[in-house]
Amino acid sequence: MPMQSVQVADGVWFVQGESAMGSAANQNFISNAAFVVADGGVLVIDSLGSPPLAERLLAEIRHRTPLPIRYVVATHYHADHIYGLQVFKAAGAQIVAHAGAHEYLQSETAQLRLQASREELFPWVDEHTRLVTPDIWVQGDQDLTLTIGATRFVLHHVGPSHTDEDLVVHMPGRGVLFAGDLVFRGRIPYVGKADSRAWIRALDRVLELRPRLMVTGHGPVSTDPVADLRLTRDYLTHLRQTMGAAARDLEPFDEAYARTDWARFAGLPLFQAVNRMNAYNTYLLMEGERP
Repeated sequence: MPMQSVQVADGVWFVQGESAMGSAANQNFISNAAFVVADGGVLVIDSLGSPPLAERLLAEIRHRTPLPIRYVVATHYHADHIYGLQVFKAAGAQIVAHAGAHEYLQSETAQLRLQASREELFPWVDEHTRLVTPDIWVQGDQDLTLTIGATRFVLHHVGPSHTDEDLVVHMPGRGVLFAGDLVFRGRIPYVGKADSRAWIRALDRVLELRPRLMVTGHGPVSTDPVADLRLTRDYLTHLRQTMGAAARDLEPFDEAYARTDWARFAGLPLFQAVNRMNAYNTYLLMEGERP
């Protein structure tokens, strides 16, 4: 599928992935990436879901500027955001991520996911695709500020939410926020086994930043970040309220799911693909949260 970088603010560019599940047909181009051209270098946010996609992203950057790539921030260690890191590492960039990613990198889950991707996403992910360890770790809940020339980027740890290691990148001088998968714009988010209660708290924290423009991990750029942050929060709240009540009352999941009113969210892309799984995982989570 085509890739074209679009300028969304002064010096800020992004490429948008398809609203779909990853496959060999779409080369796992299902997430967004962005880059900021500053005075003296480039900062990249996420590296897409395969090395060939990262090569194309690198070509887009080179089309816009000859400046060196200083940093690549991995907002979290999900396959569709990190399998391109090796391309940028080879190009001389420093990889930045939260220390929570260390556990994932050492896990059997990461190796099994990579092996499955080598089969399901071949030839775009193959035996040469590898997991990349960051050069710079964001520790705990401490913010990390990166500067390129006069441009300042503040990295906030907002996990555990979508993942334990979620980072958002804020450009306070320009009111731009790179939200990673804390926000899925225009589609149902993938919740998986995430800590949805903490995710909601993280969204409330990010709302306090009052961004004027937001690049999300999936979907179009948001020119109304508050509305889009609230939509993700409202979806998670709906999951917790409905599935939490079912778990508390010991109502079987299938019955609870069938009687729940999903009308507000049913028209969003990927509802059919992921909503039932999101609801089931939330049901199990809420069972564990019962006093």
